[in-house]
Amino acid sequence: MSTISNKSTIHLESLPLWARQLSESYYSGAFSLFVIHGNVRDLVPLRPGESTEFLPLQRFLPEALFGQRDLILTYDRGGGLSFAQAEMQADFQRALAGYDSFHGTRYSQGLPRNPDGVLNLLDNYLRLRLLEGKRIALIIDYAETIVPAGDISAMSPEDRNSLVILKRWAQNLVFRHADVTICLLSENLTELNQGIVQNPGVATLPIPLPDETERLEFIRLQLATTPLPPGSDVNESTLAALTAGLKRVQLQNLISHAVQNRQALTFKSLTHRKKELIEAESGGLLEFIQSRFDLSMVAGHEQAKKKLKDAAAAIRAGKTDVLPMGYVICGPVGTGKTFLTTCFAGEVGIPAVSLKNFRSMWQGVTEGNLERVLNLLKAMSPIAVIVDEADAQLGDRSTSGDSGVNNRVFAQIAQFMGNTEFRGKVIWFLLTCRPDLLPVDLKRQGRAEEHIALFYPDTDEERLAMLRAMQKKTGTQIQSSEAEKFFLESCSTLSGADIEAVLIRARMKSALENDAAVDVEDLKSALQDFIPPSYPTEIELQNLAAVLECTSRSLLPRKYRDLDRGEVIQLANQLAALTRR
Repeated sequence: MSTISNKSTIHLESLPLWARQLSESYYSGAFSLFVIHGNVRDLVPLRPGESTEFLPLQRFLPEALFGQRDLILTYDRGGGLSFAQAEMQADFQRALAGYDSFHGTRYSQGLPRNPDGVLNLLDNYLRLRLLEGKRIALIIDYAETIVPAGDISAMSPEDRNSLVILKRWAQNLVFRHADVTICLLSENLTELNQGIVQNPGVATLPIPLPDETERLEFIRLQLATTPLPPGSDVNESTLAALTAGLKRVQLQNLISHAVQNRQALTFKSLTHRKKELIEAESGGLLEFIQSRFDLSMVAGHEQAKKKLKDAAAAIRAGKTDVLPMGYVICGPVGTGKTFLTTCFAGEVGIPAVSLKNFRSMWQGVTEGNLERVLNLLKAMSPIAVIVDEADAQLGDRSTSGDSGVNNRVFAQIAQFMGNTEFRGKVIWFLLTCRPDLLPVDLKRQGRAEEHIALFYPDTDEERLAMLRAMQKKTGTQIQSSEAEKFFLESCSTLSGADIEAVLIRARMKSALENDAAVDVEDLKSALQDFIPPSYPTEIELQNLAAVLECTSRSLLPRKYRDLDRGEVIQLANQLAALTRR
């Protein structure tokens, strides 16, 4: 069991899982140095008896886990050294005075500003007090600023010194066998130097974002004292269900904002506020996609829609174990890959996010960005993750010229995508017009398993369906057999994106002429004037790459269905060589 400030008794079973693991590892004598990472800037539940209260982690550790320790110290680079009680600070000052007297220094009048200097003093202090049998806890916050990630040769002398001191503490048998615990706190594990993270004398403990049950407990306690304003149409359960991915402190702010401003918390306002909070938490690396459409809005691609409708039905029925881990959506530019994917999210009713560019020119930032994003995705499940231009975004195992960043990023993504615990919970959609450039490790079975190929409309029926769908999308209504006949005569090579562009031009012409609506002449004029961009070699290469990538024969247009794959590969290689010139 553990105690709080020597007053109330806390049973081990009532602690969060990560805190129980820390206690068990500590009492086993295997570790004295712990890295606590993840959701370290949130509130932690504390249950001293029948009641529950929530404390910041920086209070939870000294008050709940280390309440019986004789000395509890907290250090961070900006705030310096602090103590749980005044007598602890006085004891440290006496020790510093003795150190100054012996070494001729003046540290009792002010600690050194550099972290390695502080850690050196703490090293002496810890050893001195352990000889007296003192029970000690040291908490180092923002540890990534003390021992940042990076190659040792590129680290500053003070960072190298700090790294050596912490490594020495991790391997110190006296520390392990004595009553001393050292905790390093950091949001992102990848921002810490791997010499610490991978040290055999260090235990890493992740703090996850709260799940639905934990959010419900917190929301009930909040609403018990601060009920939502009149007109709010969300109750405790729906609020807990709809706030996946949020911290407790964000939930507290969300409720407080509604109460203090007397604004009813509605489904619409909650969705908007959650979008803002998640995008801010991800540092702008995730963008929520609000889909107004479902798969009925997609013209053509009947077999592709059927596959996605089957997947949506399985999710709604709770049969997530039969779903692919992810999809590769490929095909030439303008075939509606992004639209099809967002319509799937609208069909199934799960949130969809687009993964933005998480790469940075600064060392260690890219890996930290990705770790934050993956932790959010894990907490927000079920969720669809759309990666546009996936062949460029996700990288490969190459290590040339980037100090291994590309390789590490690729390994992080591949490991997450291949974790079968997330089957049906985090569904990946890798969108690309060049699937041949997507690493095999990401599109193999067990990761992005289903490969769906999209092609330009191939028949008059498909072209008419595309025209009607694009009319709905753009708000253009031209119900005329004459317009459709002229369209079919003029658009044999147009993609969906081209058709949308034609309709937008027709609407502009109508608006400039102050017409009440777009008519047949507007459409004819736009079609006659429109010249689609011509990239015949690239488009044919993208078509052939999609043919080779597709994992379902029924998705292929008739002209590609019975082609010899050897010939297709040979032609694709020839076209690829031409495009590289």
